[in-house]
Amino acid sequence: MKVTGGCFCSAIRYEAEVDENMVIICHCTDCQINSGTAYGVVVGVINGKFNLIKGKLSFFQKIADSGAKRDLGFCSNCGTRIFAKPGDDTNGTFGLRVGTVDQRANLLPQKQAFTKSALSWVSDISSIPKN
Repeated sequence: MKVTGGCFCSAIRYEAEVDENMVIICHCTDCQINSGTAYGVVVGVINGKFNLIKGKLSFFQKIADSGAKRDLGFCSNCGTRIFAKPGDDTNGTFGLRVGTVDQRANLLPQKQAFTKSALSWVSDISSIPKN
């Protein structure tokens, strides 16, 4: 699926081709801390199919719990995290943040990862009052 997207301040714009069957809710503690919420939602980018069309990304390298290096690409102006990719230029998972995708309503989660780290209240929020 071809998608477009960008950051909160519009300094960054991209186009990509993603695997809509690889939309994952990630409960790892890195995603919790980095997103500032209970979990992250990412979609897998097809190898080599990410194209930055506006702006310049900044990077932070993180060592994941697995020991793998992950490069986190983000907008240095507004701080929006755009993706995480292998930090050693391998063909590992390139996870694009679904919240940055213009077509995000069409990207339905297919599975959950790192559920051992999930916050206990995440499993059923349907009873929480809605505005």
